[in-house]
Amino acid sequence: MSDVAIRSGDPAKRPNANLGAADAEEIFAAFDTRILRRFLSFLRPHRGFIAGAQVAVLVSAGAQVLVPYLTGQTISAAVRGDVAALTHLLAAFGGLILLSAAASFLEGWMTTRLAQKVIFDVRRAMFAHFQDVALTFMDKTHVGRIMSRLQGDVGALQDFLESSTGSLGDFAVLAGTAAFMVAVDWKLGLLTLLVLPALIAIRAVWLPFSRKTFRRARDASSVANGALAENINGVRTVQETRREAMNFKLYEEKARENMQAAIDSAFLSQIMTPTVDILTGLAMATIIVAGGAEVLRSQMQVGALIFYVLSVQKFFEPVRMLSMQYTVMQRAMAAGHRIFEVLDVPVAIADRPDATRLEDPEPTIELDHVTFGYFPHRPVLHDISLKAEPRKVVALVGPTGSGKTSIAALVRRFYEPDQGIVRVGGRDVREVSLASLGATIGMVPQEPFLFSGSIEDNIRYASGAPREAVIAAAKVVRAHDFIVRLPEGYATEVGQRGRNLSAGQRQLVSFARAIVADPKILILDEATANIDSFTELEIQRALKALFAGRTCLVIAHRLATIREADEIVVLQEGRIVEQGRHEALIGRGGLYARLWASAHGSFDDMPGEGDERADRTPTMT
Repeated sequence: MSDVAIRSGDPAKRPNANLGAADAEEIFAAFDTRILRRFLSFLRPHRGFIAGAQVAVLVSAGAQVLVPYLTGQTISAAVRGDVAALTHLLAAFGGLILLSAAASFLEGWMTTRLAQKVIFDVRRAMFAHFQDVALTFMDKTHVGRIMSRLQGDVGALQDFLESSTGSLGDFAVLAGTAAFMVAVDWKLGLLTLLVLPALIAIRAVWLPFSRKTFRRARDASSVANGALAENINGVRTVQETRREAMNFKLYEEKARENMQAAIDSAFLSQIMTPTVDILTGLAMATIIVAGGAEVLRSQMQVGALIFYVLSVQKFFEPVRMLSMQYTVMQRAMAAGHRIFEVLDVPVAIADRPDATRLEDPEPTIELDHVTFGYFPHRPVLHDISLKAEPRKVVALVGPTGSGKTSIAALVRRFYEPDQGIVRVGGRDVREVSLASLGATIGMVPQEPFLFSGSIEDNIRYASGAPREAVIAAAKVVRAHDFIVRLPEGYATEVGQRGRNLSAGQRQLVSFARAIVADPKILILDEATANIDSFTELEIQRALKALFAGRTCLVIAHRLATIREADEIVVLQEGRIVEQGRHEALIGRGGLYARLWASAHGSFDDMPGEGDERADRTPTMT
């Protein structure tokens, strides 16, 4: 599926365009065979553990079914004074207990190990998929909802896995105990099972309410998690604008709704426990009255009555556990639906089957009649044609929202054009592998992202260069001096997103990262915007060395930074309005010349149509 199809307004063409849409869907079916079939693909590599766990479960269940029978036989032997039979029965009873304990241990160990292995595979698959999905999808999806998929939904699936093998044992105990009771005394056994129709009727009434309540609880949890993630990510803005009280009030409303939904869900989850207890009491009363009468008439041994009393308890214990397991299963079915929805998001920007490597290309960039928009019928770029010759510096300038960053994103193939062709090294970027395109093009964004780790790790992030190359790159961009002054030098750990460094220092680290990667083509997107004027002078000297031998696409608002560019392309409202060298553009007296002559010296102060990056990120609900 193409990137254009994902952006299409036709819902049929973008089935997973927004994770939040699924929260309103009816996805809480009690048991979804489609999800189960998808999930089996993660289970197949672990057949050995599955078989071992199931065998252990069945052995444990068989032992549990036999315990009431052996207990009754032991009591009957004791009442009769049959010492030999009592000795054999006690030995068998002890062996059965040991067998049950060993089987239970193996079941728990193998089930937990299986669950951890499968969940590891699921998390790895989701993480790998998120690395490849198109930025159009990430632009439209709330981070909090993504984290809810990766954490909450995977956790619900893990809970189900760790308890699902026990469900087989519960069914086995249920069936085995019922069969035993009917086999020993079919009249008394059937009399005991008369409570089952009442249980079935109660569950039939309970199920519709539980599904609605569980769905509401899941929706409320997703909304609360999303609000929490948003406020944590924007905590600086919250504190700058003193919105703490208002944000707390808004979050409290969502958290309270989540709390009430969780309370209602817990109430319905627990309501079946006393129901089963009441039915257990009725069944035991039936056994005691009917069986006791037979004992008094000497038609039944005391041991047999004890067997039925214990069997009734053993029979309804799995019923209680299965009622609780039903809740876990509902959550797992919902989680599975949401997890597979993520894995089904099409990877729109991917290598074609016939894609080839971009081998030692001539470093050229060309846009051939390119039209592009982040939303249907709202183009950001209109019929753009331009070419960057090998080892030349081309600057893109223009008011905010004129399409500069969009051009850079298309060259790097973060998006694909709606019309026209983007070429790098004379090749359509859709015909070459993404890996070779990434090795050819280096980018320095306006807001560099630093990952957890040391400064040295962040500089070599894209290249794996040795320490000597890291230090040399840092010296080129004048970052070495501030790095060696840090407590641990190049080994200093950066905080979350590099918050313990200034904006200018983070930008210098990103410059060094680009130099170490040594790309043939370099794209700078407002790369000096966060650097003070004094540091910028140092950077300008470093950039001359960096630009040497490379084709460079430079996006800038400060015109002084691109005065020496080989060609300046002036954009306005997604169209090229002027193009040429600095002196030629000044001589034409157009938009560039008017700005240069003004006191502003920056396109930031020019009227625009709105930031194209903001246009592609609508408010999430």
